[in-house]
Formats: sequence, C-alpha cells, structure tokens
Amino acid sequence: MKKGEDCIGVGVVFFCHDGEGNVLLNKRSTNCRDEHGCWDPGGGGLEHGDTVEDTLKKEIAEEYRTDVLDYEFLGYRDVHRENNGKKTHWVALDFKVLVDKEKAGNGEPHKFEAVEWFNINDLPEPLHSQFPNFLKLYEGRL
Repeated sequence: MKKGEDCIGVGVVFFCHDGEGNVLLNKRSTNCRDEHGCWDPGGGGLEHGDTVEDTLKKEIAEEYRTDVLDYEFLGYRDVHRENNGKKTHWVALDFKVLVDKEKAGNGEPHKFEAVEWFNINDLPEPLHSQFPNFLKLYEGRL
C-alpha cells in the first residue's frame, strides 16, 4: 500500500527557524515525488511504530543535518490534492522548530537542489502548493 494514495498518510511538517525571523527552506529537485523546483519547509512521513517526536527529530537531522533545539506543535491540516492524476490524502502535523542556524545544511543533496535561509517576509518563489496555506493558517504564530 502506498501512503497518501491507498491509505491516509500522516506527515510531520517542520517550519525551521533561527529565532531571528529567518526560515530554512529546501528547493525540491526532480528526485522528489512532486513539485520540482518549489521551495518547501520540510517534512517526512510517519512510519508505523515511530513516535511523532522521534520522526520530527529524525527528519530534521536527515534533511537539514541539525538538531531540534525547541519545538511547538502548531496544529494539523487535512490535505487533499492530486499527484500525477491520482487523488491523495494526507494529515499533516505542523511544527514550528528552532534549530541552530550555524549547523544547518543540505543533508539530502540527492533530493534538494538547495537549502537556504530566508527572511520570513521575503520568501522565494515558487513555493510548494501547500506552503501558502500553512503560512496563512499559522500567521502570527511563526
């Protein structure tokens, strides 16, 4: 069974920041499932038997080569969309995560064309299709 297509997928989405108004984003390469060339905050699927907190820490360590200094659960989103003509359904567990700006980098160069810091008020384009919804939903808390 394929998560998000044959059954509901659960994803942990992380909005990594440095505590000074900067956010860490990755630019998705053609090796990603979809939305190639789009800027994304990051995330990973919850695996059977793993805790949400362990998944959050593991995915940030893998994608951004850094540790979680602090985090806040923001909420969840029920995400229905289409990928390659197939309807998908994910429940996204959204987190705001403080990381060390000096340690962060591209831990998955095979998946990300770039990993860069941006001021929250000056984000790059194009953004992942779900990111504007995330920003609007949690506006004032980021």
